[in-house]
Amino acid sequence: MNIHDIRLTSLAHGGGCGCKLAPSVLQQLLARQSAAQPFAQLLVGTETGDDAAVWRLEDGTCVIATTDFFMPMVDDPYDFGRIAATNAISDIYAMGGTPIMALAILGIPIDKLPTEMTAKILAGGAAVCATAGIPIAGGHSIDSPEPIYGLAVIGTCKKKDIRRNSEAQAEDAVILTKPLGVGVYAAAFKKGALSDVAYADMIGSMTRLNRVGTKLAADASVHAMTDVTGFGLLGHSLEMARGSDLSVILNAADIPVLPEARQLIEQGFLTGASGRNWASYGHEVRLDPGRPEWQRQLLTDPQTSGGLLIACRADRAEAITRQIVEDGHPYARVIGRAESGQPVVTVIG
Repeated sequence: MNIHDIRLTSLAHGGGCGCKLAPSVLQQLLARQSAAQPFAQLLVGTETGDDAAVWRLEDGTCVIATTDFFMPMVDDPYDFGRIAATNAISDIYAMGGTPIMALAILGIPIDKLPTEMTAKILAGGAAVCATAGIPIAGGHSIDSPEPIYGLAVIGTCKKKDIRRNSEAQAEDAVILTKPLGVGVYAAAFKKGALSDVAYADMIGSMTRLNRVGTKLAADASVHAMTDVTGFGLLGHSLEMARGSDLSVILNAADIPVLPEARQLIEQGFLTGASGRNWASYGHEVRLDPGRPEWQRQLLTDPQTSGGLLIACRADRAEAITRQIVEDGHPYARVIGRAESGQPVVTVIG
């Protein structure tokens, strides 16, 4: 079997964070679960759809635990491993923590994928973990109909440094650290319509670690954080609005976007997850009906290993944004604000 003749994306019905269940489906499933017994040491659970669970140990140290895995959105196995690992580790950074180790999650159709390709997936994940300064200390693998890879990641932090998605404050500024559009780019790639330059931009964005989240958590003027993944910018902004019981206003003109995203959307390169996202939460978004369709599609586009969405004190927003840019995120922008009011998302500009 010639590995150069195998397209990983052809072996999967979806890819990246576009594989996630629609927000409405996930809400229904969680609502049917029995209420958890109260655990005083469980500081963050499932109540607000946060990025990871947090457990306080007796000495006051907090342990952060998360898991994330998906099917390939690119054909290069090494890149697939890098993207999946970066995406999984991001949940630790989004909570304000420092990752300490990971466990690999691997599902491979052993009759369709040569061992050397699987080895490259694992090598890509290991390379990102090495950059993050953590080991892959174990894991689990199965024979599955479609290729799946990801990590369970453990991190730590101090209690005061935990940053939930539900603690934004009225008059906070809202910052986004990465551009939107990787779902659109992936859709174009799968159909052979993505340029080499655009592919490099997509890979560069999805493999850039969100480690700045750990630094930001040490700043008391940063009130809330989450990462933007499968539910799109609108979906994760809405989670922040609901959890904080505030209204979030986004200025469309300030939202960073990958260079070719608009053009590709207008050419019809969309993900199914974008439509599912809008169907799930569109009734809670105030969007001018005259706004161009490409913009709505971009705001619901599922982001794989997307940027951090940050709520911080307004008078510190510009300085914090500069810090994020200096840390290696050139697209970081102030994109909106939080206000007292109904927990919805409004798009202006």
